[in-house]
Amino acid sequence: MSSTNATASMASVSESNRSRIMQHLYLNGISSRAQIAKALDLTPAAITKITAKLIEAGAIKETGDLEGMKNRRSIGLTLDTTQFHVIGVKFARSFVQIGVFDLAGKPLNVQELTHVTEETIDSAIAELHDTINALLDADRLILAIGMAVPGPYLRNVGRIAVVSYMRGWQKVNFIQEFGNAFRVPAFVEQDARAGAMAQYLFDPSITDENLAYYLLGEGVGLGVIDHGVILNGNLGAATEIGHVSIDINGLPCDCGNVGCLERYCSAPAIHNMIMEEGDLIPEAGAMTHAQACRTLFAKAKDGDARAQQLVRRVSRYIGFGCITIFNTFNPSRIILGDIVAEAGQPLLDEVRKVIDEHVIHELNETTTITLSALPADAALNGAAAVAITQFLDHPSEFFELT
Repeated sequence: MSSTNATASMASVSESNRSRIMQHLYLNGISSRAQIAKALDLTPAAITKITAKLIEAGAIKETGDLEGMKNRRSIGLTLDTTQFHVIGVKFARSFVQIGVFDLAGKPLNVQELTHVTEETIDSAIAELHDTINALLDADRLILAIGMAVPGPYLRNVGRIAVVSYMRGWQKVNFIQEFGNAFRVPAFVEQDARAGAMAQYLFDPSITDENLAYYLLGEGVGLGVIDHGVILNGNLGAATEIGHVSIDINGLPCDCGNVGCLERYCSAPAIHNMIMEEGDLIPEAGAMTHAQACRTLFAKAKDGDARAQQLVRRVSRYIGFGCITIFNTFNPSRIILGDIVAEAGQPLLDEVRKVIDEHVIHELNETTTITLSALPADAALNGAAAVAITQFLDHPSEFFELT
């Protein structure tokens, strides 16, 4: 091995060990050097050297004494999740949400930009630039930006391959537009995968190593984590369940397929169904997709029989999407989130009926299905998780570590 390669290899090992320590403190809270060494199977000397650099750089800090083995005192180390902030940005089709989060995923400030149409995408992007720069000026603790975009997202190219209902977003190269546009780095991920990362990082009740986040918003998507690893695929377009056909003679989709799941249980699809129902929601034509869906769910909750019937219809489509998730990925948990999941327990009950009717018993009895319990929209939380993951995985990109 050449000296250059050897140096690069040593740097890679050092970065990996720094990352492991950061992740341990993030997931486990205050720990002593001895506890970290034991957990990571590193020597005490190595831990002392690495943590000294991290403390000097301001990435972690010492706390008070801890009770150690044999009543010995030791100094605790912590990664203070309140002392670093990130920006999360969710691109839906007809709106953009942006929030500031601490490292624990707690939303500190969430806002929605103006309604977006095909004609206003460029102005929405300009407004987003201004909003992000204003947030960065107001909060010097922000160290990274995460962005969640509709799929299929071609991660190496930086653009979305197809966006049903809003093709104008396909012209945007997110890496070129945002990657180096700010004083802190920006990272882009497909929205459902970002949502899966948020469930994995931020919901303490979820300990599953195999989980699927089923995004039911203005699009339909899926993010899958298998033994702690997110599934991406060759181009970054894996797990695109929204473009799996559930009817070979069904409705045409912008992706070129027919009968795509997204045409039957996304927020725009539900909005169309409401409009076809005529007087179910008379003012639906003037509503956004989200407003129409939320009005439908409220009417169903209040006992409107037609609204309840439509919610059950949509829920059954979602249930058949779950069958594909069961049989393709066999997760231990499926989490439903985004606008359509706001239908709540009635939706979940109908989904479970479909699963009980059609899923192999052994798979069914070992898989939990829940609604997202995150404090903010899971894809928006997920955008924050994208930034936080980069921070934990590559600390040398954010601190001077030599």
